[in-house]
Amino acid sequence: MNRRLSTQDVSRPVGLRFPLHPVEGLAGTSLKREHLRSIVDAPKTRGFFEVHAENYMGAGGPPHRALDAIRRDHPVSLHGVCMSIGGPRPLNKAHLERFCRLVERYEPALVSEHLAWSTHETAYFNDLLPLPYTAATLTTVCDHIDEVQQAIGRRMLLENPSTYVAFRESTMSEIEFIRTVAHRTGCGLLLDVNNVFVSATNHGFSALEYLADFPLFEVGEIHLAGHSEQSDDEGDRLIIDSHDGPVADAVWKLYEIVIARAGSLPTLVEWDSNIPEWPVLEAEAAAAQAILDRHAAPIVAENSNAA
Repeated sequence: MNRRLSTQDVSRPVGLRFPLHPVEGLAGTSLKREHLRSIVDAPKTRGFFEVHAENYMGAGGPPHRALDAIRRDHPVSLHGVCMSIGGPRPLNKAHLERFCRLVERYEPALVSEHLAWSTHETAYFNDLLPLPYTAATLTTVCDHIDEVQQAIGRRMLLENPSTYVAFRESTMSEIEFIRTVAHRTGCGLLLDVNNVFVSATNHGFSALEYLADFPLFEVGEIHLAGHSEQSDDEGDRLIIDSHDGPVADAVWKLYEIVIARAGSLPTLVEWDSNIPEWPVLEAEAAAAQAILDRHAAPIVAENSNAA
């Protein structure tokens, strides 16, 4: 059954509180409190900022004042990390309501969550855990996405996971699962290129083949991030999606391949621990922006000539 949302379902409401800053073709960064003063004091620049929804679920205070200031001048992407879209239990109604209020309050250009689970009964885990790709989990994920999209009144993006284990119970590939979810629910996709590299390295498959099969026409945002290398208990190489350093050269190469195929999709550089000085993160976003601009230019020229 195809449960795609209609254009009416996903259109943004009238009477917007903030300026409608476009996000197309822009690179952005995670918004960190350590960088706030540098961002506010500097001249307005291109780009957008992404925030984790769970950091702004209080009613007010300094976090909201800071985000208000940023949102007046920049597009914002709202990224959930605790919805537990892949969990077997019903979504937490109170959490979903707080998420909805944030969407209404900040009118984000993009809204996203993870293909993962992170709750069990009343416990919340500080991790995004993988799930088996079966018919049962497919139904659960689709039902949860339908519920979220109905609640927020717009399309959400679903992020591909970074994984360290695979399930014998899986009856379909990750891409087949993701493609089917997008088809059934009408959700968009958030392609995390670093996650692809991490999973490909850990499981021994080709990142290039994965990306060649990925439904890029459904992608509304891209994530880039740093990772760290460790060894597992048997001494084999293990890549961790740590978000604690610069984007690796191999990930940059994969990213440019994606942009060459899909066009200049909004791109977010994540950096969540070992936070550097603002110019370091700003330079990472500038590197992504240069790639976006390089691949947007021929498209603009071609459209101009056609006119």
